[in-house]
Amino acid sequence: MAQRNVSYRVWAFYRDGFRSMTIGRTLWALILIKLFIMFAVLKLFFFPNQLGGLTDEEKTMQVMENLTQIGE
Repeated sequence: MAQRNVSYRVWAFYRDGFRSMTIGRTLWALILIKLFIMFAVLKLFFFPNQLGGLTDEEKTMQVMENLTQIGE
């Protein structure tokens, strides 16, 4: 019972804090936009899907070849 009480108090603390924010909402919106840009948009340009058209066996061989080349 004490564990539930502590977790509820923590949840209530954050819930009430986010409700009473004014400028913080704008800052959180900026943070979420930046995270979206980093993970969604930049992924398209810097991390192409190199194993997209391969079968499972071809993917396995490609990864194995790349891993063994790194050690040489």
